[in-house]
Amino acid sequence: MKAVLMTAAGNPEVLQIQEVPNPAVPGNTELLVRLVAAGINPIDTKLRSRGTFYPDRLPTILGCDGAGIVESVGDSVQRFRPGDEVYFCYGGLGAHQGNYAEYTVVDERFVARKPASISFAEAAAAPLVLITAWEALYERGRLEPGERVLIHAGAGGVGHVAIQLAKLKGATVATTVGSEEKANFVKELGADHVIFYKQTDFVQAVLDWTGGEGVDLAFDTVGGETFHKSFPAVRVYGDIVTILEPDANTVWKTARQRNLRISLELMLTPALLKLEESLQHHAEILEQSATWIDQGKLKIHVSHKFPLQEAAKAHQLIESGSVTAKIVLLISDE
Repeated sequence: MKAVLMTAAGNPEVLQIQEVPNPAVPGNTELLVRLVAAGINPIDTKLRSRGTFYPDRLPTILGCDGAGIVESVGDSVQRFRPGDEVYFCYGGLGAHQGNYAEYTVVDERFVARKPASISFAEAAAAPLVLITAWEALYERGRLEPGERVLIHAGAGGVGHVAIQLAKLKGATVATTVGSEEKANFVKELGADHVIFYKQTDFVQAVLDWTGGEGVDLAFDTVGGETFHKSFPAVRVYGDIVTILEPDANTVWKTARQRNLRISLELMLTPALLKLEESLQHHAEILEQSATWIDQGKLKIHVSHKFPLQEAAKAHQLIESGSVTAKIVLLISDE
């Protein structure tokens, strides 16, 4: 099969399309999936540039997100059969094969049915950002109906899904954007209050919006100084969740004074620590999300598509930092 191999840590040119052996025949509870599309996420570019979690296993195939069609199943598989359309977030961290390839093998417990109403490209764009936003808002942040939430970078991959999940919970949403085009995009997703962070002090904008109290929950998808600058924008005893490691220069005084509950969200934890129940929970999140997508309550926006052999170009684009929503590799015809 054709696959994009990461031959070493480095710039995007270390991604090279090559012929490699097909995956092994699926085990008892596994599916052989013909991949139609693979999502690209910032974690892919970080692993490529810095090295994977398993640096002694090069070359490797990146790509956590995949969508495709089941080709064959193991003897004990219960939920799927050949021909079923599926999507999932599995592999691509340097150990188990990722999804920049024509085929992969995945345990059925970690796979969800693909939403019927969207394309494979849209489905492949969804898993990692859906799971991240779900865990950050619903599980780490314990978002409740009627609460007010600040979502940084609402037009980004995680941000554009987070806005919709917050609205589905019954929350009111403020979000930061950098352009008029992105402002229109987040308004279409349901954002109630848009803050142009380049021209406006987002903390003051949030305090003005909440009558000086601050939001119940801030969701930081940017990191760096954005994390600690958000502290005064959260109400006393409120929550802040970040998907980035707090900077060593973080000033914690305001967070302590306001008695904020601070949470870290890393959706890769189950894969890195081999927590099978948590990986199954990821599939459950994708099953519920598929229902909402098919009901028209949740949308995944794909801004750019590249053929598999142009994975390096896709990495260059996502590293430019100016992308709205998601980028996808197209691997085969549906």
